[in-house]
Amino acid sequence: MPRPVALRSIAHFLPDKEVRVADLPFTDQEWETCRQLGIDRVRADDDLSAVDLAVNAATQALAQAGLSAQDLDALIVVDSRAPETLLSSEATRVQAALGARRAVTFGIGGQGCVSLAPALRAARAFLADEETAEHVLVMHGSKPATPNRYRHPVTVSGDGGQAVVIGRGGPLRVLDMVQFSNGEYWDLFAVEFRDRPVAQWREECADQQRYSFKLAMETRNRLRDLYRDLLARNGMVHGDVHCHLGQNLSEASLRFTAESLDVEMAKACADNLRRYGHLGPNDMLLNLTAAIDGGELGPGQRAVLLGASPVAAWSLLLVENGDSGATEHYL
Repeated sequence: MPRPVALRSIAHFLPDKEVRVADLPFTDQEWETCRQLGIDRVRADDDLSAVDLAVNAATQALAQAGLSAQDLDALIVVDSRAPETLLSSEATRVQAALGARRAVTFGIGGQGCVSLAPALRAARAFLADEETAEHVLVMHGSKPATPNRYRHPVTVSGDGGQAVVIGRGGPLRVLDMVQFSNGEYWDLFAVEFRDRPVAQWREECADQQRYSFKLAMETRNRLRDLYRDLLARNGMVHGDVHCHLGQNLSEASLRFTAESLDVEMAKACADNLRRYGHLGPNDMLLNLTAAIDGGELGPGQRAVLLGASPVAAWSLLLVENGDSGATEHYL
């Protein structure tokens, strides 16, 4: 049986500065697509790096959990898509900024928007392997790789930090997770950067027909298969899931996911999409906390968090919002 892991605290740091999507530098063709995404504005602060965003969120998450950085047994950093420097370590830079001197520290990435899932797997494995360990911090600073923030024809990305304290006990827990990847699409989206200045960087799709049709059909089938397997291995049926949460790419992508599984996506997804755009791996837990705060996921209810990345990778998380008085100990 899968082993649950508790989400002791979840914090998000969203910069105060924002920009309207209509004010971003689009070509006429790009704007025709962007105006249909369902994104009004994004948070954008050029003075804050991905590390700054992550550290701000981590500070909040530790405070919410009543912990200091010295209490951390492990620190897992979901890698930035475009690090500020090559060769240097973003993960240990974060460790130094937080003062988490005793934490086992490493980075995880390569799965794009679904990199949260392998990070949670690593946190769960660490707690299972280290009997005396109690607290793992998973964090990510989401900042787009390109100055115009646009991935044609997919989404507009904003800035945001996220951090979650993982522990052995607590009411909000990840009961199970499933993943799949297909390396055939590893270079479907890319940013060429070695021979051009930053101002000319663009997120480019190598084959839009392949993205819009072949990958879309594979995504539909993969999500259906993973969803069926996730429910079956947990002894659940469709009606046992009270809330479905996806990633904030576009209104069309949310409809696509809903139609693929014959479910209704939580209102929190479209609301966050409109206000913040796409925040990479941070989308799903941002939507989860919004769904809980908005009453879409009540005590004792279960949610499925669905992620898909054009690299291509897919992940589903089964989360339970338990009784706030729960004292169960996991792992």
